[in-house]
Amino acid sequence: MFLLTYALPIAAALLLIAFFSGLPLLSRCALPEACERRFDRRDALILALITLLYALVAFRNLGNTRSPESFVPMEGRSVVLTLPEGAEAETLQLFPGVGIGGYAIETSPDGEHFTELTRFEQNHVAVLKWDSLPLADALRPIRYLRIACTNGNPWLGEVAVRDVADALLPLQSEAPELIDEGDTVPERSDFMNSSYFDEIYHARTAWEHLHGVWPYEISHPPLGKEILSLGILLFGMTPFGWRFSGTLFGVLMLPVMYLLLKRLFGGRWVPALGTIVFATDFMHFVQTRIATIDTYGVFFILLMYYFLLLWLEEESPWALALCGLSFGLGAASKWTGLYAGAGLAVLWAAHWVRRAREHAAQKRRGSLFPAFLKNVGLCLLVFIALPCLIYYLSYLPYGKALGQPLFSRAYLKTVLDNQRFMFTYHAGIVAEHPYSSRWYQWLLDIRPILYYLEYFSDGRRISIAAFLNPALCWGGFLSLFVLLYTAIFRRDRRAAFLLVGYLAQLLPWVFISRLTFAYHYFPSSVFLVLALGYVFALYRENKPDWLRWAIPFAAVSLLLFVMFYPVLAGTPVDNVSASRLLAWFPTWPI
Repeated sequence: MFLLTYALPIAAALLLIAFFSGLPLLSRCALPEACERRFDRRDALILALITLLYALVAFRNLGNTRSPESFVPMEGRSVVLTLPEGAEAETLQLFPGVGIGGYAIETSPDGEHFTELTRFEQNHVAVLKWDSLPLADALRPIRYLRIACTNGNPWLGEVAVRDVADALLPLQSEAPELIDEGDTVPERSDFMNSSYFDEIYHARTAWEHLHGVWPYEISHPPLGKEILSLGILLFGMTPFGWRFSGTLFGVLMLPVMYLLLKRLFGGRWVPALGTIVFATDFMHFVQTRIATIDTYGVFFILLMYYFLLLWLEEESPWALALCGLSFGLGAASKWTGLYAGAGLAVLWAAHWVRRAREHAAQKRRGSLFPAFLKNVGLCLLVFIALPCLIYYLSYLPYGKALGQPLFSRAYLKTVLDNQRFMFTYHAGIVAEHPYSSRWYQWLLDIRPILYYLEYFSDGRRISIAAFLNPALCWGGFLSLFVLLYTAIFRRDRRAAFLLVGYLAQLLPWVFISRLTFAYHYFPSSVFLVLALGYVFALYRENKPDWLRWAIPFAAVSLLLFVMFYPVLAGTPVDNVSASRLLAWFPTWPI
């Protein structure tokens, strides 16, 4: 058992050691300043193939495309269901919509005298997921079933009753919207037909934004939920619909990553292999397939650094403007975009310091100060004014829910009040969670987070866990030391660029004492891919046979993705096999 469990992580570690052992002495390594960066037809074909294959895998088994959508507001009301005469009711199935409240479940043989059987609390954890209540203890026979709201303002999506043979019973109701989507009633609740983890916050908030309802989740900026709601507009309030936008943005990250690698290192093999490593990363795959907002922040962070890189090389004002636009969209999606903004500021300042030194060293005529002031003015416009406008406009659903005009004092107060709430909320979180982890555990995949776990009586289970592919996590971590050396001792600006990007996303979490999880490392992980791309490029420039080192690394990343796929995509897998092959460390909850 020990050998079966620990042979794979030991083998993976040895392969990483072998990979880095082939790297020449760093004192002899250098990347050329100029490289072939032209994006041609072959690049387009390579990128299209990788992106298409990833998209086919990412959208597979994403979630059901049919789900109850006709929600009924239940505040202060009760609904009576009429069952077939003589039916032996066994189970009541409910699909709670949005809203918080509770119900009394009552039964009656004659429709006049009801007896309370049980109660159901539609709290924030229960929304958008199927639940079952036993009716076996009810007084027989059950001819009528009454669902009476006891508190709050819950919305109910669908109800169904099964008999002792587990067959659905035909129902009649004074609220036909509660029994009009019988084809969506599942045999059991799972992630394919119900919400899981933080979808209970973000998916429902996206629906509330669409319907002018004051949102439940207000602890993050609104834009991420608004982007999420686009999938709901296209495919309905279904698991596939509320997960579509994030998965699409996860697919779109691949072209951005390819272009960034191409711009940094040139060639075709380095961008292709780096993009394959990114496409086979566990965190990227899992995090973009769940209806939360982290995906959008990471997507815009990638764009920020791509456009900043263009500006650093060409000083095009359009590149800087697009960088500012991406910053505004990222910050309005999640505050991790602000961390990225700090990294952009450091790189911008370092660029002007270098320009000033070069100007002085070359003893050029004229002053650099007017160009600097002009650029500062542009930065104030595209990194302050434009992001503030985007951020302000992202609160339109809040204003709509309260009936506040866009440029009213009340709307502005709503925006400012929410900033205070978000800061105090996150600063004041005091909680525990079995899958929480600290920033130093993220560096080596010490503690993944388990989003979903379901056991079956036949010895199988379904798991969805979020953590980095060990090839990326460990290989990227070692690559950071390569970057550190070349940035300090070789004065490599590309290495410094990547280090600043990585640290801008990681360092804030060092000083945050609130509850944190492995998915908070997601924004940093994209820079691990770029760090590995840097190492691939070093191999390319210093070893003629470099592909025999780089291709196996990407192949191992792909192999690990295939092996771990069942616990990333929620595929039923034998519990014993999962424990043997996937529990690499005692701290892994899978």
